[in-house]
Amino acid sequence: MKQNLFVYNTLTHKKEEFKPLAPPHVGMYVCGPTVYSDVHMGNCRTYISFDLIFRYLQHIGYQVRYVRNVTDAGHLEGDTDEGEDKISKKAKLARLEPMEIVQKYTVGFREVMSTFNTLPPSIEPTATGHIIEQIEMVKVILEKGYAYEVDGSVYFDVEKYNSSQDYGVLSGRNLDDLLTNTRALGGQQEKHGRLDFALWIKAKPEHLMKWPSPWGLGFPGWHLECSAMSHKYLGEQFDIHGGGLDLVPTHHTNEIAQNVACCGKTPARYWIHTNMLTVNGQKMSKSLGNSFLPGELFSGDNAILNKGYSPMMARFFMLQAHYRSTLDFGNEAMDASEKGFKRLMNAFDLLGGLKHSNTTDVNIQILTDKCYAAMNDDFNSPVLIAELFEASRIINSVHDGKLKIDATNLEMLKNLMNTFVLDVLGLKNEHTENEALPKVLDFIVNLRNQAKTDRDYATSDKIRDGLQKVGFQLKDSKEGTTWSKI
Repeated sequence: MKQNLFVYNTLTHKKEEFKPLAPPHVGMYVCGPTVYSDVHMGNCRTYISFDLIFRYLQHIGYQVRYVRNVTDAGHLEGDTDEGEDKISKKAKLARLEPMEIVQKYTVGFREVMSTFNTLPPSIEPTATGHIIEQIEMVKVILEKGYAYEVDGSVYFDVEKYNSSQDYGVLSGRNLDDLLTNTRALGGQQEKHGRLDFALWIKAKPEHLMKWPSPWGLGFPGWHLECSAMSHKYLGEQFDIHGGGLDLVPTHHTNEIAQNVACCGKTPARYWIHTNMLTVNGQKMSKSLGNSFLPGELFSGDNAILNKGYSPMMARFFMLQAHYRSTLDFGNEAMDASEKGFKRLMNAFDLLGGLKHSNTTDVNIQILTDKCYAAMNDDFNSPVLIAELFEASRIINSVHDGKLKIDATNLEMLKNLMNTFVLDVLGLKNEHTENEALPKVLDFIVNLRNQAKTDRDYATSDKIRDGLQKVGFQLKDSKEGTTWSKI
C-alpha cells in the first residue's frame, strides 16, 4: 500500500494525513441526487471526483465501503422546511405517482454515471427505504433534549445545541453571524429559533408522500436521511463524508449537529467537498440560461456549445481541474482539452507495439513516483495528468526511435499507463474498441510502402491523404513508416 496520503479536510480547514479508523477498511458517504429531474453537470462533476477518490483508495489497497444515497422524499423547494416536496410537485405536474418520477430519474442518473464510466457505489440506499431508522434517530434526539415537537412536527434546537457544541464548526461561522444573515421565513412561528430545522414535518392533507410516526402522519427532513443512512451502514463515526461545496453551510452543518446530538460524535473524520462549475466565468445556473445537461454536452445541442464532446473527453476535462477548484466550461478550453485527451490516448494505443532495447534512456520509476506523489497530495489529478503527458512524450519518442527503453522500464511504463489512465482516472479510449484496427492500418501502410517501392507515388499520396481525412497521420522516417491518430 502506498503510504502518506494527504487530504484537505473541510472540518479542520487544512490538509491532513489520511488515517482510517480501521485500516484497511474505509467508510465513505457521499450525498447523492434528489431524483426529481435530470442530473446536471454540477452533480456529475461531484460524482466523477468521488469516483476518482474511490478508485484511488481501492488501488492503494483500501477496502472501501462507498455509500451514496438517493433522495426520493423530504427535499422541499428552496432547500427549506417549507414549500412542496420536489418529487411530489413534479409528480402532480406530470400526473404520475411520485415513485414513477423517482424511478425515471434514478434510472437516468445511473445511465449518465455509467456513460461517464463511474463505478457504482457499494450501497445506494433510498430515503423512503429508511423511514424507520429516521424516526428512531428523531426519538433519540428528542430524548436527549436537542429537539422539540410542535403540532406533529419535530424541530432541532440549534441554540441549545450550540450552548455545548460548535454548530458552525464545518463552515467556520459563529452562531451570531448565522443568525444575523438568516432571513425570516414562513412557518417560523412554530420554531423556537430562526436556525432551527425540521427533523420530521407534519404532512398537509394534500401531501402525497407521508408515513405514520409517533407525532402523526408526516415525512422526514432532508438533512435527517443522510444522518440515518450513514449511521446505519458506516456506524456512528466513519472516515470520509463528501458532497458539493454548496452543502457545507446548511445540509452538512445540520448533519453534524444531528449526529453529535444523537451519538455524541461527529459522523466523519474527513469532510471532502467539490467546487462549483462555471460557464465562461459565470456560475452555471438555469436562471442565467447557461446551464446544460450531459446529453446536451455529448450532442452539442445547446446554444452555448459549438459542438458535442464525448463522455470520456468530458470526464478528462473535469479531471484536468483539481476537485477543490472552480471548473470553467468554455468552448476554447474544451477544444484544448479534447486535443490533450486524444494525445494521451494515442500514446496509450502505441504502447502495445513498442520494442525494448538492451539499454535505456529513461527511468520510469521516477515518473511512477511522481504520479503517486500527485495523487497522494489531495488527489491532485491535474498534476497526475501532466505526468502522464510526460509518459506520452516518452512513448512517442520510443516509438519514433528517438529514445531507447529496456524491457524492465518498458514493463513499468505499461503498468504506469494502465494503472493511472484506466484504473485511477477511469478513462477509456472510445475510438479503439476494435482490436483489429491497428492490424488494418499496418496492412494499409504496407500497401503504401509497396506503392512507393513501385514508384507509384500517386497511389502512395492517395493512401496518405485518405488516412489523414479519417483521422490518421502517417510519418515517414529512415526506420520506416508509422501511423498515429490526429
